Amino acid sequence: MARPATLVLHPYRSPDQGERLAEAVGLAQAIDLNVVASEMVPLSRPRPATLLGSGTVARFAEWILELEVGLVVVDSHLTPGQQRNLEKAWNCKVIDRTGLILEIFGARARTREGTLQVELAALSYQKSRLVRSWTHLERQRGGFGFMGGPGETQIEADRRLIDTRMVRIKKDLIEVSRTRALHRKARRRVPYPIIALVGYTNAGKSTLFNRLTKAGVVARDQLFATLDPTMRLLTLPSGRAAILSDTVGFISDLPHELVAAFRATLEEVLEADLIVHVRDVSRPDSTRQSQDVETVLRRLGVDVDQGLVEVWNKIDLLDEAAALEIHNQVRRNDLSVALSAVTGEGVERLLTLFDDRVGADRQLLSLDVRLEDGAALAWLYRHGDVVRRHDDTSCAHLLVRLDARDAGRFEHLRIHPPAR
Repeated sequence: MARPATLVLHPYRSPDQGERLAEAVGLAQAIDLNVVASEMVPLSRPRPATLLGSGTVARFAEWILELEVGLVVVDSHLTPGQQRNLEKAWNCKVIDRTGLILEIFGARARTREGTLQVELAALSYQKSRLVRSWTHLERQRGGFGFMGGPGETQIEADRRLIDTRMVRIKKDLIEVSRTRALHRKARRRVPYPIIALVGYTNAGKSTLFNRLTKAGVVARDQLFATLDPTMRLLTLPSGRAAILSDTVGFISDLPHELVAAFRATLEEVLEADLIVHVRDVSRPDSTRQSQDVETVLRRLGVDVDQGLVEVWNKIDLLDEAAALEIHNQVRRNDLSVALSAVTGEGVERLLTLFDDRVGADRQLLSLDVRLEDGAALAWLYRHGDVVRRHDDTSCAHLLVRLDARDAGRFEHLRIHPPAR
């Protein structure tokens, strides 16, 4: 189906938001909209009826007619009334930032949980805007008893159907969430440390994920290419195993419907032993994007000031002087790495940093294991770092560095050995 000619508008109050217009265009292009024009729109005072001033609305009405625009994306929040009034003035479909992001999420979600969360967010958004579709408030229809008595308006009936569907989705999400919690509990029994990649959308998380794990996760130069969390086993330089998680990208002014709907997806971040913030340092607004990510993390309860590793990605896109400045900044911070997920430059240093951080709570233990207990010895070599070993005629005397969880698990195995 042919995509309508699309006009993208970004209303702004301060003049330093040129990157936000480019981001809005990128969001539109992420679902293959045919963007024929885009413009920054100064907004001194939001108008209750149309958000934009009457002169601005009239000027764009001429543009829309001339360019045969069928869809206008307003990169801001529109009330249902503002959206309806702009559609009347421009005689075309109008959607706001929330509606656009919901469209993208609906097109991209693949897992059952992802599709349920998107549908729940979309229904919540749609519920407040039913008046857009049903302007015939005088039309009445009879009820069927269980749906409401005679005289119920079409809007009330549709709202009732939406409420019923939302209740059902919430129940389904509880079941999905319970299943995911069981999976997390099972991972804790393995147990491998969990490393979660977070960052602004299109910062290069999936490309880095593929580089580190040799996975085939979709990685495109596109906003919201990843929605559903993906996990893979990662082998660190020490030989230890970890689980690497690729999460949904963050974005400024994330619609509140989606903050609530995708909180469950971001629970993987809260469970992580190490959170890695991937930044696109080739962008002029990299600092602003970083602040947006940290704001969302704080809302999730993450202490961003303690132990957050920063990956300064896409240094291959910088000129020599800018790259040198980034490397100088990184040298002053032990928890940051400059790299290119595309070329692989800096990746080995990142893996070493992972090793150091997830092993920071390791205990140095002196253990005596009988030589005939080959399974216990093999387990220690597989899960710990054997610093020193001395054997006598009956025992191996080892100095082993183990995670606190692994130390507890080894003690449990010694007390309750598996049945043979």
